Amino acid sequence: MSDHFRAAAIGYLVYGLVYWVGGLYLLSQGVGVAGGRGGDTGSSVVTWGLLGLVPLVVIPLLLWRPWSWLSGWISRRSFAWLLAIFLVFRMWAVARVAVRGAGTVVAPWGTEVSFRSGAIVFLVVTAFALFLVARAACHRAPAQT
Repeated sequence: MSDHFRAAAIGYLVYGLVYWVGGLYLLSQGVGVAGGRGGDTGSSVVTWGLLGLVPLVVIPLLLWRPWSWLSGWISRRSFAWLLAIFLVFRMWAVARVAVRGAGTVVAPWGTEVSFRSGAIVFLVVTAFALFLVARAACHRAPAQT
């Protein structure tokens, strides 16, 4: 079972890194957190960059090592279920952009990338993380004898 949670932790770390880097790049290009244009990009990049580090570090740590509170009522397994539900909603939001996304942003390599293409990449990464987290949440610990 531990291997499933470690795979989920690594999968979420990859997911988090992709979102963190992608989000900071979009902010640096003037695309806001809700997808709108404008705003002070310098302070937004720093603020969201620091705030984004919290879940990027904390969530994989909570998935990696066994823990429980309240005599097992709250555990990393229940945490994985909550995280899986969050990832389902995240996939839904990204899928909407993949289907309806309009507009482009200049890519770091100089060409333009559509929001739709970027959303498809984010959708694949989110689906992969969801699979790993849900798989960990579904596995029960073997009975202790």
